[in-house]
Amino acid sequence: MQEYAEIKDKPLAGSIEDFKPLEIIRVDKTEKEQVWDWMVKNYHYLGYEKTIGPRIKYLVLHAGIPIAALSYNRASLKIGVRDDFIGWDQALKQALLKHVVSNNRFLILPWVEIKNLASHLLSQTLKMLKKDWPALFGDEPFVVETFVDREKFKGTCYVAANWLYLGETKGYGKIGKAFVYHGNRKGVYIYVLNKAFINRVRQESCHQPLKTVKRKMPTMMLQAMDWNPNILEEAGVTAEAVAELGDILGDYLERYSGCFARSEQRAHAACYTKGLLSDLERKSIEPIALRYASADEVRRMQYFTQGGIWDDGGMLAIYQSDLSSIVSEPGGMITVDGCDFPKKGTESVGVARQYCGALGKTDNCQAGVFIGYSGIRGYGLIDKGLYMPEKWFLETHAERREKCGVPEGLEFKTKPQLASEMVNKVVDSGLFPARWVGCDAAYGSNKAFLDSLPKCLCFFADVYSNMLVFPAMPDIYPPPYGGKGRRGLKPETTLDPISVSAIANDPTIPWTSVILGEGSKGPIIADEKCIRVVDCRDSLPGEWRWLYIRRLADGTFKYSLCNAPADAPVETFRRLALMRWPIEQCFEECKSNLGMGHYEGRSWNLWHRHMIFVFVAHLFLLELRLLFKKNSNFDASSG
Repeated sequence: MQEYAEIKDKPLAGSIEDFKPLEIIRVDKTEKEQVWDWMVKNYHYLGYEKTIGPRIKYLVLHAGIPIAALSYNRASLKIGVRDDFIGWDQALKQALLKHVVSNNRFLILPWVEIKNLASHLLSQTLKMLKKDWPALFGDEPFVVETFVDREKFKGTCYVAANWLYLGETKGYGKIGKAFVYHGNRKGVYIYVLNKAFINRVRQESCHQPLKTVKRKMPTMMLQAMDWNPNILEEAGVTAEAVAELGDILGDYLERYSGCFARSEQRAHAACYTKGLLSDLERKSIEPIALRYASADEVRRMQYFTQGGIWDDGGMLAIYQSDLSSIVSEPGGMITVDGCDFPKKGTESVGVARQYCGALGKTDNCQAGVFIGYSGIRGYGLIDKGLYMPEKWFLETHAERREKCGVPEGLEFKTKPQLASEMVNKVVDSGLFPARWVGCDAAYGSNKAFLDSLPKCLCFFADVYSNMLVFPAMPDIYPPPYGGKGRRGLKPETTLDPISVSAIANDPTIPWTSVILGEGSKGPIIADEKCIRVVDCRDSLPGEWRWLYIRRLADGTFKYSLCNAPADAPVETFRRLALMRWPIEQCFEECKSNLGMGHYEGRSWNLWHRHMIFVFVAHLFLLELRLLFKKNSNFDASSG
């Protein structure tokens, strides 16, 4: 069937751990090079023609069968965002470009769907490259670059492997001795193997890169000693350490510098983040700009958030990768919840008179759908979506959509549909391994939403008190026929479904008093019932489920359905009930401490970009907690 019999198109799927150890071999100038060439020529979207000059080709094997191919060759001569990042002048670049290597091909065969394989291979081949390149060509590689067609690929595996996104190429290619515009702009990612090389180049170059020159202004601003005191207390920052926070934040924000095309944008990003972390009472653009910049900067920062051209998608991707590296673990939970933002006017994007959770009643508000993550290592928010009510897609709102910058072609989606898309996207990214997905009753009571979840996850879904279930599996029989008229089509059951609240009030099913866990104010005590029930679908029985009911200390009830295996112990559901809670904690921290609801603007871009900056500020808070907790533990043990 195939030219190379050793290549098998047998589907491979699962976790990277299921397929280790993988064999990665260098095949250039060996018999296996023909296999590599054939694979890339036939399955890589760019194909393959013989590379001239220094090159290394790696072939990846599982059980002796090729599954992936990568290659590295010499760097491109002119890449603007790369050259700005490194900061070299023309003379230094001519002398030192030999220390930059390009990852020019990366192929995983289309029938191979192994989670985290791509980022794993990047990490492993970079380790090999550091030894193989100087052994073959005499020059140590200090920087590795690659180019991603962002219309076809998201570059997620590079972000997951800690590559830095710098921006896009200008759309020119070299033909002969001339550079010709072809319009195919690509995303530029780099991996720095030797940071000392970058620092030395910047010191020796006749000019400093924009990144370094323009950082002086935001660095001065970051040193302001006006941090939100709640943040300092929650993170355990000592009085002696407060003076270090400006430098810590400056280093933290450097991760995102490649998302901005100009130094002014980097300054605005630093200013915005600092403002969210500050003690300002109102954390919208105007008070932030007035405190840390000037009145002239207010309009510039407004344009930066609403109309400025910068890579907010890349910023979110870097954030997600960093959050993943801290909190992800195989037994984690992806969480789904809504967060609403009251609005007095009617012109802001997506605003409508609808139920507002923040007010507990129907009123003017914007409704957000959020995806979070919780596990034993920590918690955080992963993604966000703005719910656009159906009336916003009517012709009567066409002018308003245009004024708010709503993307053309956007279609109406319910909140559960938005949540489903985001959960599946998170799972497909491979960044947040999880065993569970948890959601509140607005989503858990929606059967279509539960059906749409990835099959690799079990759900722990809160439901409303009137949710119907069968206390046992009923028999189904045809509807009775009286001998006149059409025979009924809908089957009937030997049992009637009952509400979950009826089970809570059933005295024959006893309550058990338990301590669910430790909260910030002491033990979390509740009464519980946990029984097996049958899901009710259009008055007919569905699948067996666990029903877990909690009666909390304040007298309120929580009802949850879970499709965990039949032999799951009740301790599992106690743990899952607590794992659902951190997304609420995220909302509380982001609203109370980071100005999550303080944005003032009507545009689509403003809402989404503001939320990204809130995420970034929240992750900084998480990293502070880990840093000062670690330091505290170290001091205690050493004393």
